[in-house]
Amino acid sequence: MSKKFISRDDAVEMIDCLGDEFTVIKNPDYIFPAYEICPMAGKVHSVKGTIPAFVMDMDGTTTTTELLCLHSLEYMIRLFTGRMSGDEWAGLDHALDYPHIIGNSTTKHVEYLVEKYGNSFRKDDIKNSFIHAALWTLMNGRDEKRKEEVRNNVKILKLSPMLQDPVFKRMEMNPTSFEITPEILKNFTDNYGSDFSCPTFDSLVRAGIDVYYKRYHEILETIKKGEGRRVALDIFHEAEKHLIESMPGVLTFLSIINGWIAGEEIVYFMPQLLKDYKTRTGIEFPCDSVHDVQASLKQLAGNYRKNPAKKALVTSSIFYEADIVMKELMAMLQFQVMNIDMPKLLKEFLLEKFSDYNNVYDAFITASDSSEMRLKPHRDLYSTALYKLHVPKEQFNRVAGFEDSESGTIAIRTAGIGLCVALPFAQTKKHDLSAACYVCEGGLPEVLLRHKLFTV
Repeated sequence: MSKKFISRDDAVEMIDCLGDEFTVIKNPDYIFPAYEICPMAGKVHSVKGTIPAFVMDMDGTTTTTELLCLHSLEYMIRLFTGRMSGDEWAGLDHALDYPHIIGNSTTKHVEYLVEKYGNSFRKDDIKNSFIHAALWTLMNGRDEKRKEEVRNNVKILKLSPMLQDPVFKRMEMNPTSFEITPEILKNFTDNYGSDFSCPTFDSLVRAGIDVYYKRYHEILETIKKGEGRRVALDIFHEAEKHLIESMPGVLTFLSIINGWIAGEEIVYFMPQLLKDYKTRTGIEFPCDSVHDVQASLKQLAGNYRKNPAKKALVTSSIFYEADIVMKELMAMLQFQVMNIDMPKLLKEFLLEKFSDYNNVYDAFITASDSSEMRLKPHRDLYSTALYKLHVPKEQFNRVAGFEDSESGTIAIRTAGIGLCVALPFAQTKKHDLSAACYVCEGGLPEVLLRHKLFTV
């Protein structure tokens, strides 16, 4: 159709030609229109032969970092309300809150929380925590776009004179020489906080986003320095907890679809895969099925050995965050390889492959490749992934997409991928995952052991 401007009737006719299933996507509060109606690819339940390309979410599907995001969002609410202890506030509700703050853009997450908890916010707490977040980000932040956004928000919230303060100038020039002590923070809030204004929903969201990112980036910097276990003890009260780990089955899944293991070598991965299945499901995989499943996986590994799949990792995190997470993930996968009983040459080969995530994935798509207003459930990140993988549109019905959240599954389907698989974890089990063709609560181990990667 060559027309640029059409009537309502013409629009209805055009939409009718786009498919049988549509989704309504709500835009952030500052965007026109309030929502968009998007067609979804028809569902595909299996692919003949091997799947030529996989697209896959990072947080919650590949790694465990979603818990850090949730912690940072909850921490922001605690700061804004002054309710820092569990006795004052139990925290975010798994059933009521989590479906709204996992998988979407940070803006949508914070919008939901501001709308729900905004009546409990206290102006002085908002002011103090925002000024602290702004100072920390401008001194210690590693993402220039984040710094730019913080400077803009400082201006909007009427704190611009703060950035001309001689102490701030010295702090910004030599951040390693300064610590934002309670005394320094009090001086800034006393001297510049009287004009602080956060009267609107939009301004509260802006402040909330900056406080969230400050907390999350603070944790990531600690992990980057190798001090993650100390933070794990402080946050989760578990001294041995790794803040960033691989989700069960990731090692075996990536080794197969990359064509890195010969068919007969699947035997080395079976004990860990069966253990991962029990970790995800809480039950043992049936013993009488193991032999047949191993034979099927042997054939599957052999097929991908001949025809390795293209792979894209997709995340709504900005590159700075995702880069730290993926480097940690590679270290964890190398640790897993070291603990599997396999021939020395195979072990050395896999250790080298998992030394760099660029060896593992053909494309790495982050929020830095798009705009905050076009993150999941919009299709943009996954459409970019398909483009970077050089997958033609006529092949989209042979691509498989893996996600853990409602918004992620919608993004996959609206990008034209019909074989959409939901891998919910504890925090996303309450999501509406009806956009997916399969809901595999057993995660990637179930995908491999029970579905043979959906190939026939």
